[in-house]
Amino acid sequence: QVQLVESGGGLVQAGGSLRLSCGASGRTFSGYAMGWFRQAPGKEREFVAAISWVGGRTDYAESVKGRFTISSDNAKNTVYLQMNSLKREDTAVYYCAAALKPGRKTRTDVYDYWGQGTQVTVSS
Repeated sequence: QVQLVESGGGLVQAGGSLRLSCGASGRTFSGYAMGWFRQAPGKEREFVAAISWVGGRTDYAESVKGRFTISSDNAKNTVYLQMNSLKREDTAVYYCAAALKPGRKTRTDVYDYWGQGTQVTVSS
């Protein structure tokens, strides 16, 4: 079993920055990829960013390219999401997820484990 715990969410003004962290515990994680998703009220959960655990290849949703950066510290089993130039439309609960096997990293059904989520609220 893998437990994922997110932290770093909060309230920030538009144009500001936040850094989310996601720590994996329970066993040494040696899976395929880690991803960040978000879900706003009344909307479906959507892909934000992902990083391959080996090689560090990154993928981003078009809406966050150039503003968000995903990174990982494999020794600490931790993945980060640096969010800059935040917009009101970035307001959502952000979820960290872990995929054990290869698959399309933008799809929620590729991921085997999910964190509990952390709220990000961007005010104008």
